Amino acid sequence: MPGLIGRKVGMTQVFEADGRVVPVTILEAKPNTVVRMRSVETDGYAAVQLGAGDRKPKHTSKPLAGYYKAQGVEPRRTLREFAPVKGPNGGELTVGQELTVAQFEPGTLVDVIGTNKGKGFQGVMKRYNFTGGYDSHGSKTGRMPGSVGSSEDPSEVWKGKKLPGRMGGVRQTVRNLKVVGVDPDSHLIWVLGAVPGAMNGIVLVRPAIQASIRRQRHAAGIKIQVAAKTTGGTKGAKKKK
Repeated sequence: MPGLIGRKVGMTQVFEADGRVVPVTILEAKPNTVVRMRSVETDGYAAVQLGAGDRKPKHTSKPLAGYYKAQGVEPRRTLREFAPVKGPNGGELTVGQELTVAQFEPGTLVDVIGTNKGKGFQGVMKRYNFTGGYDSHGSKTGRMPGSVGSSEDPSEVWKGKKLPGRMGGVRQTVRNLKVVGVDPDSHLIWVLGAVPGAMNGIVLVRPAIQASIRRQRHAAGIKIQVAAKTTGGTKGAKKKK
């Protein structure tokens, strides 16, 4: 399953089976439509293009309307691409197929991608959590960043120096969030913890990549151990006298 396009509804708290209260974020992901299957032969890379949300024809530009017509699907409000994977039931995805929140199961891990809140132009204390200067005893540093470069050599400010600047409003990924609950009838997903962005912001929900990599490595390690035992590996074996 490639993932889903949704929106952030808000946060609340729920009781788990053991009675603990945990904070969760509610995500709404209405059925997504497979708009296009990109391939290496035609596009230079492989991906699955999904569309979500209804778009009125009068609000669709002619080039975009022609694109949707060529694909044979209705215009969508949001388009995003995901890595190519199998469908929910292990089959191949097809153009026009709909994906729902039913593909996610409680207890699994997901990655949530969104655009975090913009903070505007901020100083180093808020942007990078600098301590700042003293507030008494005649201190004149206050909230200033302090020394920013050498004098004679190299006589310039090093690239990447932590200085005041624009904060927030960038793409951010939160990994390995646990799916607490799924409501297919209301198209809702509950994930444990916070996700980036403001309410009603667009988010992408996909199966956790790092978790799948760890599972693959774990499975590969088990296979290697089994192969070593069956072939009688020499590592750790006692030498015969």
